[in-house]
Amino acid sequence: MANKKTLPKQAQVVIIGGGVIGCSVAYHLTKLGWKDVVLLERKQLTCGTTWHAAGLVGQLRATENLTKMAQYTAELYSNLAAETGQETGLVHTGSVSVAQTAGRLEELKRGASMARNFGLEVEVITPEQILEHYPIADISNLIGGVYLPGDGQTNPIDTTQALAKGARMGGATIMEGIKVEDIITEPGPNGGKVTGVVTDQGEIRAEIVVNCGGMWAREIAKKVGVNVPLHAAEHYYIVTEAIDGLPKLPTLRDPDGFTYYKEDAGKLLIGCFEPNAVPWGHEGIPDNFCFDELPENWDQFTPALENAMTRIPLLETAGIHTFFNGPESFTPDNRFYLGEAPEMKNFFVAAGFNSTGIQSAGGAGKILADWIVQGNCPQDMWDVDIRRVQPFQGGDKYLFDRTTEALGLLYEMHWPHKQPVTSRNIKRSPIHDRLEKANACFGEMAGWERANFFAPEGVEPKYEYSYGRQNWHDWCGVECKAARENVALFDMSSFGKFMVQGKDALGVLNRISGADIDVPNGKMVYTQWLNDRGGIEADLTVTRLEENKFMVLSSGGTQTRDFHFLNSHIPADSHCITTDVTSGYALFALMGPNSRKVLSKVTPTDLSNAAFPFGTCQEIELGYAKINAGRITYVGELGWELYVPAEFAVHVYDTLIEAGAEFDLKPGGMHAVNTLRLEKGFRHWGHDITDEDTVLEAGLGFAVAWDKPGGFIGREALMAQKGKPLPKRMVSLKLEDPNAMMYHNEPVYKGDKIVGKVTAGMFSHTLGVTIGLAYVYNDDGVTLDWINEDDFSVEIACERFKTSLSLKPLYDPKAERPKAED
Repeated sequence: MANKKTLPKQAQVVIIGGGVIGCSVAYHLTKLGWKDVVLLERKQLTCGTTWHAAGLVGQLRATENLTKMAQYTAELYSNLAAETGQETGLVHTGSVSVAQTAGRLEELKRGASMARNFGLEVEVITPEQILEHYPIADISNLIGGVYLPGDGQTNPIDTTQALAKGARMGGATIMEGIKVEDIITEPGPNGGKVTGVVTDQGEIRAEIVVNCGGMWAREIAKKVGVNVPLHAAEHYYIVTEAIDGLPKLPTLRDPDGFTYYKEDAGKLLIGCFEPNAVPWGHEGIPDNFCFDELPENWDQFTPALENAMTRIPLLETAGIHTFFNGPESFTPDNRFYLGEAPEMKNFFVAAGFNSTGIQSAGGAGKILADWIVQGNCPQDMWDVDIRRVQPFQGGDKYLFDRTTEALGLLYEMHWPHKQPVTSRNIKRSPIHDRLEKANACFGEMAGWERANFFAPEGVEPKYEYSYGRQNWHDWCGVECKAARENVALFDMSSFGKFMVQGKDALGVLNRISGADIDVPNGKMVYTQWLNDRGGIEADLTVTRLEENKFMVLSSGGTQTRDFHFLNSHIPADSHCITTDVTSGYALFALMGPNSRKVLSKVTPTDLSNAAFPFGTCQEIELGYAKINAGRITYVGELGWELYVPAEFAVHVYDTLIEAGAEFDLKPGGMHAVNTLRLEKGFRHWGHDITDEDTVLEAGLGFAVAWDKPGGFIGREALMAQKGKPLPKRMVSLKLEDPNAMMYHNEPVYKGDKIVGKVTAGMFSHTLGVTIGLAYVYNDDGVTLDWINEDDFSVEIACERFKTSLSLKPLYDPKAERPKAED
């Protein structure tokens, strides 16, 4: 135990929490040469969640970078014992995941295709082969599975101690029995910054504080106004008595039975990720919590146990040695949090690992250490970036209700477009009731209820999930046809909207934007905000409303991230004021060849090309309201985006619907928007473009003002690429088979070699086949001649489908339709 004499007065970094995550961050900081690192643990290392983890080390995750992170973790654990002398208990047992249904088998096979894209060894296996790997299983209701030979298991406590020892060897100080009671901050232009911590044994001043507090991370973050939405839930497993003759076995995952099985020293551990979980700690976690267990809950665990006895018949006679119930923290979207908090400079978070902490810890610690030392994230980690969080998600009731669902999401079917069912109807557009009456089926995005599609009258608007054409396929086609051939109205109120004002606003925006923002008033500029690598931090439009007043429009999912990026690039002495006005404006997109005719009925404004050119914005009267109308499009048709003060939204919407009746105007949903934008090759940040991709690689060089006065962030990196053959480029692709459906991360082949990956895909009702965007790679350059070679295919669920590639949009490649004449 530490005392006042041994507590340092100052440190470069203070890490709060001595679980596997905190110890990994400390270890990796020392590997980068940072010695002045102090880790504080309130009780004893591993005493929160780490000590009772199952210790599974799986490698296949939902994205390439998360998979690489897990692969790095397994490699690290293999080498720690030799480096530190502390064994980790890592054993490469392999793992088998099994399917009881056709949908689950397709999910596993799609995962297998994705794994190949990531360089991960995986085999699709038959029920008979499952039995070869797992001879004690009953395979009578199984139809197949996948085998990953590189998976394994480790001892969580030993692994954490090895990381801690490695950190100490590198110069870090690790202190147990010290509770952080408060965090010291000082005010600043963008929310302030941390300067240290207050413990029950004194203060430590620090340049950086890292919150690795596990279940306590939310409460720790609240001390400095940072939002870390997570909640603990009961989590169960049983361990059998020793079973005579039990062979060494791989990990077995049976997600349809929401159970997993781990052989350990002649015993079986059976755990579960059940639906309808039991939240815990809602009234607070006891101060004396340390290696604690929760009471047995047989009512909750019995359905999983019954499934287990069906899968492993010998469990019917095996004795139960241990029933374990221990709390673990879960996040609303079942993805952990990593990165610098947007509310507080130099306050970093690594928490909320949703029962994947052991398999994520090595990679997460390395990424966060790199982030801290470099001052920016070294690669695309958007899936787990803390900046995806919305303020409301920290609420007690929201977290309690969502946690009942979140725990089971790990083994839930991961259908395309799958929607959460708990904690819904939080953020609604002002016209939500109008959309509801039009028979909209709503999806959730960052808390917003958005119309994803509209069902015909008399048909219940709900999802029927599958990997093929879902029930809304044809209805979406009607919406797409309306936008392409007639007129459609989309509610896009969820998009982020920021006002940027002040005499230095232009300078701030021009520095972070690739395009030139110094344009006439009323001009709309499509641009990317860039980092020093030339990577795309945001993809958006900037409208110059007045000399020193600009409106930024970004996507709803990146609202927090984009606003933080903007504010973090305002110099302290600049006169630049930013305001998030997302909630103050509805946004309607009136799109299609007849959009001008509909809009002309409700406004006296001249909408001709001469009076209202493409890429401009004007204040107009619409009905009784005054609004801003921007002639721009995300679906690739003639149309206007209408920025409507919230109090006028219902009136404006009703007026448009009434005026559009004679043209058979159709309401459109977000699935149609996604389809239409892919036909046009329009990129979407977070799916198609990220901070790892340069504007040249993404095919967005046309949006860069190379020689604008003062330059822009990332210019030097881009100039090094400009004019040279690019080994990586984004392309549009089109499958030949109209029944094949691709969505994300499918490998792209040239002959028998993987040369790329799909970033997004949808069925195109305009073209009659599935289309998408993809990055492809060629060391000698992705040239027009190279992509025109007729030997490309996409692997979907372990089957190859012939495809063609194009550097141009598949629909209206000359962009003539949005600029249509009167």
